[in-house]
Amino acid sequence: MTRAVAFVIFPDFQILDAAGPIAAFEIAARFSPGAYALSVRAARAGEVASSSGARMTAEALGDAAALDTVIIAGGEGSRAAMAPGPLLDFAKGAATGARRLASVCSGAYVLAAAGLLEGRRATTHWARTRDFTRRFPDVRLEADRIWIRDGNLWTSAGITAGIDLALAMIAEDLGDGVAKRTAQQLVVYQRRPSGQSQFSALLDLDSGGRFDALLAWAREHVGEPLTVERLADRVAMSPRNFARAFAAEVGVTPAKAVERLRLETARSAVEGATCAIDVIARRSGFGDPERMRRAFVRAFGQPPQVLRRAARL
Repeated sequence: MTRAVAFVIFPDFQILDAAGPIAAFEIAARFSPGAYALSVRAARAGEVASSSGARMTAEALGDAAALDTVIIAGGEGSRAAMAPGPLLDFAKGAATGARRLASVCSGAYVLAAAGLLEGRRATTHWARTRDFTRRFPDVRLEADRIWIRDGNLWTSAGITAGIDLALAMIAEDLGDGVAKRTAQQLVVYQRRPSGQSQFSALLDLDSGGRFDALLAWAREHVGEPLTVERLADRVAMSPRNFARAFAAEVGVTPAKAVERLRLETARSAVEGATCAIDVIARRSGFGDPERMRRAFVRAFGQPPQVLRRAARL
C-alpha cells in the first residue's frame, strides 16, 4: 500500500521544517519501496520562497481526503498563514479526511487557528511558548516536548524535531527496523521519544542580564549544595527577592535552573565517561542515583543507563 504524504508550505516557511521530514520519508521508501508518495502543497501552486530565500515548488492543496498524512511546516510566515482562507480550510479537511495531520514547529499556529487544537495536547518551538499560549489559551500546550500525538493530530517542536516526528510515523507505518535504518541513513543521533525535553532549550538558561555571572558560577559548582539562600547571598539579595527576580528574568525558578545545570553536567558524563552512575550522581550534585534517574526521565524521557548504551552504539 502506498501512502500519500503531503508537506504543506507557505511564504516564509522554515525550509528545514519541510526538508527534514521529506528526507526521512524519502529514505524510508528506499528501504520499503512503494511505501510513500510524497508531494509539496501550497495555497497557490508554483515556487514558494522560504524565510532563507531558497524556494520549493509546490502543487495546489487539492483534496485533503485523498491524502494519508499531511504535515504543515512552520516558520516566520506561520502567523500570516493563520488568516482565514484555503490553507485553514485544507487543514480542517485534513483533520477529518486524512489519517494523520501534523505540524512542525510553529506550524502548530495554523492548526490552532483552524480550531483543531482546542482542548488537545500539543507542542511547538520552546521560544514560541508565551505567544502561542496567549493566542490560544484553550490548547493544552506542553512546550517542553519533542513531539506529541493526540489522536490523529501530531505536533512537534522546533525544526529538527520534525525529523523525530517523521521517524515516529515511519515506525508506526513500517516498523522500528525501517525507522532505525532511516535514522542511521540520516546520521541523526537516535530516534528521540515523544516525552523527551527540547534539549537545546534545557541548556539555554543565560538571561542576557544580571544573573549570567551567577549561572556561570553555579555551573562550576554543581556538585555543591546550591540552595536559594546560597545563590541569593552570591548576588547580595534576600532569598525572597532573589527567587522572584530570578524567575522573572531567567524564566525558571532557581531550583529548576540548578537541576538543569546538573542535568547538563550529568548527561555529558553519562554519555562520555566510564565512571559509575552513582559517582556521576554525586559529582553533579544529585547525590542519590535514584534522584538523578527520576530527573533524567523527566527531562530526556530515558534513564541514564539507556542514554549511556545509546551513546556507545
